[in-house]
Amino acid sequence: MGKLPLHWKIIIGLVLGILWALASSWLGWGTFTENWVSPWGRIFIDLLKLIAVPLVLFSIIGGIVSLGHPRDLGRLGGKTLLFYLATTVISVTVGLVLVNVLAPGKTIEKEVRLENRMGYELWLQEQGLTPKDGRWFSRDSTYHKLLSQVAQKRGFEETEEVRVRLETAQKAEKDGPLVFLEDMVPGNLFFSLSDNRNMLQIIFFGIFFGVALLFIPSEKAAPLKRLIDSVAEVFLKMVELIMAAAPFFVFALMAGMVNQMSGGDPGHVLELFKGLTWYSLVVVLGLVIMAFVIYPAFMAFFVKGISFMEFLRGISPAQMLAFTTSSSAATLPVTLECVEENLKVDKRISSFVLPIGATVNMDGTSLYQAVAVVFLAQMHLVDLSIGQQLTVVLTATLASIGAAAIPSAGVVMLMVVLSSVGLNPAWIGIILPVDRILDMMRTVVNVTGDATVSVVVGKTTNLDNIEQ
Repeated sequence: MGKLPLHWKIIIGLVLGILWALASSWLGWGTFTENWVSPWGRIFIDLLKLIAVPLVLFSIIGGIVSLGHPRDLGRLGGKTLLFYLATTVISVTVGLVLVNVLAPGKTIEKEVRLENRMGYELWLQEQGLTPKDGRWFSRDSTYHKLLSQVAQKRGFEETEEVRVRLETAQKAEKDGPLVFLEDMVPGNLFFSLSDNRNMLQIIFFGIFFGVALLFIPSEKAAPLKRLIDSVAEVFLKMVELIMAAAPFFVFALMAGMVNQMSGGDPGHVLELFKGLTWYSLVVVLGLVIMAFVIYPAFMAFFVKGISFMEFLRGISPAQMLAFTTSSSAATLPVTLECVEENLKVDKRISSFVLPIGATVNMDGTSLYQAVAVVFLAQMHLVDLSIGQQLTVVLTATLASIGAAAIPSAGVVMLMVVLSSVGLNPAWIGIILPVDRILDMMRTVVNVTGDATVSVVVGKTTNLDNIEQ
């Protein structure tokens, strides 16, 4: 066991955690698992979060300072954002193509879809809106009886979980066009440091501080530069120590999560995976295409001398961790270590590109949003035009920039995307039962996309002429 690579140990811990949860549920040990096993998984997440924020801050400052000149920062930043924007647009496009071709929403029986349509039109009437496709089924006397039946059965959107997320999405939807710039600038740095959801503010401060440090006379800046490098090294060592126990922590994390999903009934877990099967398969297919077709093509086009299999082996610990934590931010310390140590990307590149990617690059989330919007429209007999689907591309791309790098943040942003094309944001209640497992998978793609862009930028950027 001691000679196994870390990613295999993590995979073993993950599988054993799932098996433990199913067995404990079957044997009635759910309470024991919740009280004595699950806390270790939460401790693991907290340890990673503890390190993530200061590591991002000091890594960005150190990376900018090591560039030596603001001119080099501008070139690096422009290239990084261009690649991230390209992969995000591609991911949304892949999602839209798949969901239109495979049409998972149309596999549902026509009678059920008609009922769904009635519910949609009732919601439109309450909101004072008209259907985007211009059709009113409820005004056809043939469907009046069905309409009254649907009116009595409505209610999935009234659940507490949906209501809380709806309030968050409505707030985001009312914000002005420049709210992302307002949110980027911290009013209080210490408040931002205490909240992982304010990662964009931390990145902004880190860039601002690093650029300012470049203009300080070298004799005054040198002590601070050495301090920043030393602090960053300490946090990287902390990551290394935590990852030594990662297989055990991953076991506890998966055991606790699956135990909670099962609710004491092992059959319930299987039902969760069986429900919404076609929708889930389309999302997974899209994520697989991004991870094993689009990213390899990106690597092959821009990078020579490194195969995609080498790349996957190098970042596999970060991928396993992304799957178990569902958080790009919590995985960031490990992603940094994998890219720098295993893939030999210059630290000056990775410490700048990866923290930004963990915040603004959400390829897996963008793809999932595109598939979910069209799927929900299909199952409600709503035909979205090409223009409306292009709106989905634009909104999903912008929403991915503002999505927090935390579990299920994409669900809240999905509500904003639904509203952008006149659909009921409360429909997220339909897909919530399978969202957790899909969230784990799309986080893997998010992290893989960050690492891909980091390698591409690192291998196509010549830093030899930069003064140290």
